[in-house]
This record gives sequence, structure tokens and C-alpha cells, in this order.
Amino acid sequence: MTTTVLVAGATGDLGQRIVRELLDLDTRLRVLTRPGSSAAADLFGGEERIEVVTAAYTSSRELVEAVAGVDVVVSAVSGTRPVIVDAQRALLAAAVQAGVPRFIPSDYSSDYRSIARGSNRNFELRREFAADVDAADIRATSILGGAFADMLTGEAPVILFDRHRVLYWSSPDQVLDFTTKDDVARVTALVAVDEGAPRVVEIAGDRVTARDLAASMTEITGTPFKLQWSGTTGTLAAMSKVARRFSKSDDTFPAWQGMQYLVSMYSGQAQLRHVDNARFGDDHVWTTTRDVLAEYLSR
Repeated sequence: MTTTVLVAGATGDLGQRIVRELLDLDTRLRVLTRPGSSAAADLFGGEERIEVVTAAYTSSRELVEAVAGVDVVVSAVSGTRPVIVDAQRALLAAAVQAGVPRFIPSDYSSDYRSIARGSNRNFELRREFAADVDAADIRATSILGGAFADMLTGEAPVILFDRHRVLYWSSPDQVLDFTTKDDVARVTALVAVDEGAPRVVEIAGDRVTARDLAASMTEITGTPFKLQWSGTTGTLAAMSKVARRFSKSDDTFPAWQGMQYLVSMYSGQAQLRHVDNARFGDDHVWTTTRDVLAEYLSR
């Protein structure tokens, strides 16, 4: 049976990957775009299985019309409160009003449910919206995959490639969860067509420690990579609060937010506890952190 899926945030990096994976399954797609934007039409206008629909998140009527008749709404939007809370609330309300059976919120993160209050802005926005999802008359599935493994070669300042060091806070043996964007997109598509999907799906392409990362880098490069203690997670949390106080940026990923992510990971608060990769095929080869690092260094 063909599943009709609406994807919000389809023009973003992860959203495009989710659309690509959905096209490999028995689906018909709608992608939601804001009025005045041509990005979705430029990307997907030539695909006969994709319908581009336009709606403002401030218009309940337009959103209800956009989602009417779909089987599942997949949100892949990215941003801060105006997007993660406000826009998704409007999308969720429209889905409920239109009688859409299922909703996948834009989580795609580590486990935000048990983090300390005030410790991670982006996670807390997801937790706030999750309360709305739980209260809504709709079946939902949140997908948690730890940090994007792709960040190890860019946004996450954990590996100092030039200095042959791997940074850690508190303990070099804290387990860190990583999944590539492609693997997250694949699982999201499979969840979208799975009517029996649970409320939360936990996956991890790889589960490693700072010590493991140093060993992988040593093996790949032939140069010893050493561990470097950078302080405690408590000290890093304090630094992030100071940086946030003096920051004028309200971007999705300012420097202080990056510090908060590292605190959540290295403190163990955001560690995944119920990973179930087997649900999505024993034969699937997950991309490991070593794979990501090796590919990056081979360029």
C-alpha cells in the first residue's frame, strides 16, 4: 500500500536526504514550502511523485489544506524557538485537525529527555515540543540517533587533526553515540512507512569513546593521536553560560550551543539507552565514525 508523506523542511540538508530515501520506497510525497520560496520547486519540480505545496506556518487554513489526506507528516525543519516550537506546533495542530494519523517531529538528536534544565537550549526546545506531541491526538515517533557523525570532521571540535589530539571532558571512556545523516534519513523513511513504529526509535551508527576515536585516527593516519583532557563537563557548562551571556547570536548553532552539546554528550546525560538498530535490517551496514574519518582524510 502506497504511503502518502508530507515532508516539512525538505530543502534542508537532512530533508533532502529523507526525500531521497522516501523515493526508494512505495510512497507519494508532498513537500511543504513557504510562500515566496522557489527552493522546493527548483529541487523537486521535475519529480512526478513529488507535489510541492505552499503554506505559511501562520495560516492554519493553508496548513490544514497542505496536510489533508496524507498518512504521515515528517518534520525536518531546523532552527530555534520560532521553528522548533512555534512552527512545529502549527504544523502539528494542522495535522490533528486534518485527521493525519501519524507525525514525526524534527528531533534527530541525542536523548534530550533526561538532560538537566538549562544545560542545552536546542535539546530543551525539542523536549518542550515533545510535550505538545504527547498531548496531541496523533501517533508520533521521535528518532534519536545521537550526534551526526558528519560533525566530527567539521562542527564538533573534538578531533584536532593538525595537532594529533582528541579532546575529552571528564572521562575519555564516556560512550558517545553517532549516526550519519544518511543513516538517519534512511531510518526516518522506514519509520514513515511503518504504521507500527513506537513513540521513540533509538539508533546509533556507532558508539565510541574519545579513546576509540584516538585509536581510529592513529590507525588511519599512521600517526599517534593522543588524548587531551580539556577539563570537566561542569567547567565546560559554566563556560557555555558565560559565552551565551555575552553572545549576540541567536543562531541555531552558535559557539556556546556547541559547548552545550559537548556537555550533554560527555556528561552521559544524553546517551542513548535503548538502541535498536536491528529493527531496520540486520543486513544494513551502518556507517561508523572510522568510515567517516577515513573518507574525510582521503580527500
